[in-house]
Amino acid sequence: MGDNEQAKKEILTLFADDDPFLTPKPERLLQRIVSIATNPGDLILDSFAGSGTTGAVAHKMGRRWIMVELGEHCHTHIIPRLKKVIDGEDDGGITKAVKWKGGGGFRYYRLGPSLIVADQWRNPVINSEFNSAMLAEAMCKLEGFEYAPSEDVYWIHGKSTETDFLYVTTQFMSKEMLTRLSDEVGPERSLLICCSAFRCDPAHFPNLTIKKIPKAVLKKCEWGHDDYSLEIKNLPKAPPEPEEQTEDAPAKPHRKFGKDKTVQPTLFDFMEGGPGDE
Repeated sequence: MGDNEQAKKEILTLFADDDPFLTPKPERLLQRIVSIATNPGDLILDSFAGSGTTGAVAHKMGRRWIMVELGEHCHTHIIPRLKKVIDGEDDGGITKAVKWKGGGGFRYYRLGPSLIVADQWRNPVINSEFNSAMLAEAMCKLEGFEYAPSEDVYWIHGKSTETDFLYVTTQFMSKEMLTRLSDEVGPERSLLICCSAFRCDPAHFPNLTIKKIPKAVLKKCEWGHDDYSLEIKNLPKAPPEPEEQTEDAPAKPHRKFGKDKTVQPTLFDFMEGGPGDE
């Protein structure tokens, strides 16, 4: 029996007579690829999950995994299949070869709506599906802040350090409003304000940095693509080493919003170990 026929048989066993996949990937083939390219504990990404074979094989082989699927296969095939794997009810594929007995778990996330959409004049605007909390959380992620809204201080929606905060508002920020905010923030703290518009010179407020929405967002997003391209040139970089300063040239304060945190490892960092056998 060929690999494709075997894979179709496995799908039919898992999902009764429902087999919408013309060329399903056989678990034995995925086992070989995973064994060559990864080590136990490594992270495997499948951006086109289909019936979930990659996740099922990775799970049985002790790898971590991320799968992405735009269709209804997530509910009709992937989740039921992985539940069987976890419960030890999947007897097919490589189950016997790797002596899989069940165990583990997974988390399921639904992709949220686009933060920026086009209005009737094709101008970029904030999606009306976003409420104030969703907008604040999205801006925190885009600016590198931890989403941590304060119960006592209305202008603290996120923070990057104990003295560096972020405030998100759709209001027009007047000079009077910014003056009051600057006074409340004080000289020992700094605040990044993401607002719809403002009318004043931000240089008047040394403890405030002001950005407009959605221009602040558009710089970090891709639009008009019909593929899965990523702008990897914007991946975070380690902060530069501090330069030595002389008494004649004192260091100028420079605030880095959301950049003082330890750089998180990327997907590519997990692959540095190179290929290895299971």
